[in-house]
Amino acid sequence: MSFARRYLLMLLMAAGLGLSGMNAEAAVNIQCPGGPNVVCKHLAAGDGWLKMADGRSLYMFSFYDVTGVPASEVVNTALQNPQFSAPKLEFNQDDLVYLTLTNVGLVNRPDLFDPHSVHFHGFPNAASIYDGLPESAIVPMPGSSYTYFYKLNDPGTYLYHCHVEASEHMQMGMLGNLYVHPRQDGSSENFGGKTYTKFAYNDGDGSTGYDVEYPIQLASMDGAFHDASRDVQPLPFANMLDTYSMLNGRGYPDTADPRGGVNPIFPPPAERADQNTSSQPLSSLITATQGQTVLLRISNLSTTTYYTLSAMGLPMKVVGTGAHILRGPNGQTNLYYDSNSVTLGGGEAADVLIYTTGVPPGTYYLYTTNLNYLSNDNEDFGGMMTEIVIN
Repeated sequence: MSFARRYLLMLLMAAGLGLSGMNAEAAVNIQCPGGPNVVCKHLAAGDGWLKMADGRSLYMFSFYDVTGVPASEVVNTALQNPQFSAPKLEFNQDDLVYLTLTNVGLVNRPDLFDPHSVHFHGFPNAASIYDGLPESAIVPMPGSSYTYFYKLNDPGTYLYHCHVEASEHMQMGMLGNLYVHPRQDGSSENFGGKTYTKFAYNDGDGSTGYDVEYPIQLASMDGAFHDASRDVQPLPFANMLDTYSMLNGRGYPDTADPRGGVNPIFPPPAERADQNTSSQPLSSLITATQGQTVLLRISNLSTTTYYTLSAMGLPMKVVGTGAHILRGPNGQTNLYYDSNSVTLGGGEAADVLIYTTGVPPGTYYLYTTNLNYLSNDNEDFGGMMTEIVIN
C-alpha cells in the first residue's frame, strides 16, 4: 500500500471513519454530470511548504488542482503538493459548476484533524450549504470529499478561500483567484476607436473591453505564525504581524519571474508526488504590446492589512468593484473613474483597465505605495511589486 493510502487510512481511523474496506478511492469517487454548460473541477486541500523570495521556507496549508486525476490517485497526487496562490478558477457566465473538494489531511501535523472548505467570496449562493461556512455548510474532514454547486449568473472578479478557522487557514495560504467571464465575450464592440471581443462585464458599449488580462491577488504572511502552526497549538493570533507581502503568492523579484520563481520549495522526494510542480506557480509578470488594453483583476485576501497598488506612469481606469460593473442605478450611466492607485481591504476586488496607447515601450512597475511592504521580511527591495513590460 502506498504512503498516501496508509496516511489516509490512519486519518480515517483516528477520526472514527476507518470502516472495514474503506480506502482512498472511496473518499473521492465522485462522478461529474454531463450536459450543456456543465463544468466540473476537483481541488484537494492539504499542507506543504513555500519558499519566500529571501530564501526562507514557510509551512502552509492550501489547495491543489486534481481535476481529471483518477479517484485512486487523488491522494497520492495531492499530498504535499498544495500551491499558493491556490489554483486559479476561471469560468463563464451561465456555467453550471460542480466543484469537489477532497481533504487529504495535514502530513506535517498528523495530530490535527482540520476540516476545510471552499468559500466563493462575493457570490450569492442560492443555498447556504454550498457557502463553505462551517456553521451552515458541510465541510469535509480529512479523508472525505464534498461537492459544491454554483450557477454562475453574474460575471466579475471574485476570490475564494477556506472559511474553516478562517483567520488561521487564510493566513496559512488557503487563498485563490476566481473570476467569471461575461456572456458578452465573443461579440464585437467598438469603443474609443478600437474593436474588442473580450470584456470584463456585459457593458453593451465595449467600455470594459480589453486585449489581455491578469489576475493579481494581494496577500501577506506572518513567518512567526507559520512556524507556530507547524510546531504548536494554540496560535499567536493577537500578535499576528505580516512581514511577507506578496502578489499571487510571491514577493519581488519572484513576482516577475515567469518560470516559477527562484528555487521554488519542494518537499523531500519521499513526501512529494510531483517533483516538477512549483509550490508557487503563478507569475505576476504583466506583458502587453503598445496599444493594447490590459485588464487587471485585483483582489485582496490579506487577513491583516489594507493595501494600495499603483502603476506609476500608466493610466488606470477602475470599471468594477466587488464583482459589479460601476454603473448608476439606471444601469446606463458609467461611473468608472481614473486613478493612479487602488486601495483594497481584505475580501475586496476591483477590475482595473490600463491603456497603453501612446505609452513608450519599456518596463514599468505595479507596486504597493505602503513602502514598508516593499520588503521580504528584513530584506529590502522586494515584497508586493511586479513588472509591467510594454513591448
